[in-house]
Amino acid sequence: MKKIFLMSMLVFCGILFTNAQEISENAIGIRFGDNDGFGGEISYQKRLDDDKRLEVDFGYRNHKDYDAFKLTGVHQWVWNIDGGFNWYAGFGAGVGSWSYSNGINTDKEDGLFINADGNVGIEYNFDSTILISLDFRPEIGIIGDYGKDTDLDLALSFRYQF
Repeated sequence: MKKIFLMSMLVFCGILFTNAQEISENAIGIRFGDNDGFGGEISYQKRLDDDKRLEVDFGYRNHKDYDAFKLTGVHQWVWNIDGGFNWYAGFGAGVGSWSYSNGINTDKEDGLFINADGNVGIEYNFDSTILISLDFRPEIGIIGDYGKDTDLDLALSFRYQF
């Protein structure tokens, strides 16, 4: 019984390692989306390990009541589903500046904000250098009035891999 268990574990581990996803060394592109308005971000991904990467996004958010600039960093783990189709998850933080754009009078103040971010998504790595992804990023406000509640950011991204 021990031999069968040991052989099964060896085969299982072998399959995992032979099916490991090759992450591009670098990828740069655009991430479109927002939690309740429109936003675009310049997105850069840097491979850290065979199944880990760092994503850094700098962007602009446009809402009916306010505008914001934001820098986000997310550490991600990537798992291969099949061929070039992957899913990923991670966590990170965002920092930015925002201001009211329509002159409404409120008890909230303009200024600096810091968010804690999660991230989960799917991506397709084409045989060429193109990577397309759809991700979900919940953001929880830590400092500042911007996004004091949980915001649910859904985005579509297009990146060039090099």
